[in-house]
Amino acid sequence: MAEKTSRTRKSYEEQIPSEAREHLRAARDEMRKGFEALLPPGVLEHRRNARKEMLLAFRSMIDSALEHTEKQKTA
Repeated sequence: MAEKTSRTRKSYEEQIPSEAREHLRAARDEMRKGFEALLPPGVLEHRRNARKEMLLAFRSMIDSALEHTEKQKTA
């Protein structure tokens, strides 16, 4: 799967000139700043905290699945 991703990325980089990619990144950053300016100040912090909690939940589920697998292995 990693091979497919790197091949796709390489193809993408070959098709779009580096200067154009730089401008696209700059445009994305400016759009993000524009959206952030429209939102109330606490929204971004709340979004970051919510994302962190979701990642911690996934970590907990993975840890639990690993423990369950290990218990089955030793039983």
